[in-house]
Amino acid sequence: MNLTLYGYASEWIAVDCGMMIRQDLPDAPLQVPNLETPRRLGITPRALFITHGHEDHIGAAAWLWPHWQCPIYATPLAAGLLRLKFAEHGLAADVIRVIEPGEALAAGPFTLRYLPLPHSIPESCALLIAAGRYRTLHTGDWKLDPEPLAGPTFDPERFRALAPVDLVVGDSTNAPVAGYSASEGDVARALAETLGECRGRVVVSCFASNVARIVAVARAAQKTGRRISLMGRSMERMVGVARGLGYLEELPPLVPVHDLGYLPPEEVVVIATGSQGEPRAALTRLAQGRHPHLALAAGDSVIFSAKAIPGNERPIERLKTRLGQLGVTLFDEFSRPSLHATGHPARDELTTLYRWVRPRHLLPVHGEALHQRAHRELAEGLGISAPLSPLNGDMLRFDTEGLHREARSPQPPCIVSQNAVVAHPGLDGSTARHPRRGSLYLALPVTATDTGWARIGRLMLENTGASSLDEDSFSDWLDEQLYAIAADTLAELRQALRPRLLAWLGERMQHLPEIHLQIMAAEAPSPG
Repeated sequence: MNLTLYGYASEWIAVDCGMMIRQDLPDAPLQVPNLETPRRLGITPRALFITHGHEDHIGAAAWLWPHWQCPIYATPLAAGLLRLKFAEHGLAADVIRVIEPGEALAAGPFTLRYLPLPHSIPESCALLIAAGRYRTLHTGDWKLDPEPLAGPTFDPERFRALAPVDLVVGDSTNAPVAGYSASEGDVARALAETLGECRGRVVVSCFASNVARIVAVARAAQKTGRRISLMGRSMERMVGVARGLGYLEELPPLVPVHDLGYLPPEEVVVIATGSQGEPRAALTRLAQGRHPHLALAAGDSVIFSAKAIPGNERPIERLKTRLGQLGVTLFDEFSRPSLHATGHPARDELTTLYRWVRPRHLLPVHGEALHQRAHRELAEGLGISAPLSPLNGDMLRFDTEGLHREARSPQPPCIVSQNAVVAHPGLDGSTARHPRRGSLYLALPVTATDTGWARIGRLMLENTGASSLDEDSFSDWLDEQLYAIAADTLAELRQALRPRLLAWLGERMQHLPEIHLQIMAAEAPSPG
């Protein structure tokens, strides 16, 4: 759910505008960025720049653009997907302007250049953003894939020519992972080998936007004598747009879903949506026996060619259990890791890019706190200043003194309900219209330290009538927040902690309870 705002000389631009699916909430609604803080600060971007066409980078644009009414710049594939979304919302698509990878343009005091880098979708680009004396490289999502299948490989000379840049706003997703990420070419060969082992029908489930993976399935199907069918509206939409731009020339003529029953099982491979256990996706309907044109049975196989997104583990396990009850053979990231390749850089790829562009400063984004810390440690080992890990809602300043956090604003979740963006129930301050579910009582004994605050003794937590909570992860998160918060008094600490607590619980609990937070001073035990 990406949205970054860059400001210079009282002018602003936005980079990406994504959404996420809240599978922990009833009906799995969409969640989009909360615009309350920029609205309160009087920030309206003069343009929106899209780095690539994944849903977590473009999915909220049609919902939030009416608040901005600004031009949108995107590469051809992302622009095609955005036009479809705007048409569904009844919005005029003439605000969506196509920019080719490698091109540059200006918006007010900003000059931007789109710099192509491989990812799991074609035309993914880093943005070089120049304003005044500063040059920032916003990497977007990327990897150094020597065989990306869809789109060109990387051009080292293009990035060496940028050096040195002042700041990298960089992808931290795989910063703790040593070495290099696997190539999409390796996945294509693993898929062909696995399909060769299967005897009945095969369903390959992957992200609809992973065009490289669709190419990999096409190659594997050709080698094993299988014909391809698509299942899922988002998959059909992506293939239609990508084919129109020439990215799927290897894809043979497709078998309509309603004709699958006429083919021998060993000649069928279906590319389906639903790798994350989404309740309305094609694979879930197959697992539940609710698909009108295909029924899976013992002897068939399902290949999960996607990694579980954190938070989706439970619905994915439910889906796999249902498939297992049908007698279906499962292949996934655990039984056969070679069937998936990440779209994000591991440590050696990060090091390579940073040696090319020689950044002076790093702001690590994406991933969790663990990933951002690993990214900062890597950068500092290369002599790059990386003083902080940002949180959603942070207002950061970059100047001649480096990076500073100026303010932090809570970001209560906003969900799409009945075709409108609304505050998540229980987080809009109105208990009359949205009664909260249960109560959570938290008593937190703390002591001041040289660097911040620390919890003393056992966490005192009572969860009355509220949905379950993982106390271990909650305790770890609390300790991280206490260490990071700069507050002189218990009252200031409570004021800073409470909005973070609401946002954290709102992202993890199905129904947000009434929160009762008590912070108490305690003495640290003496060393003796």
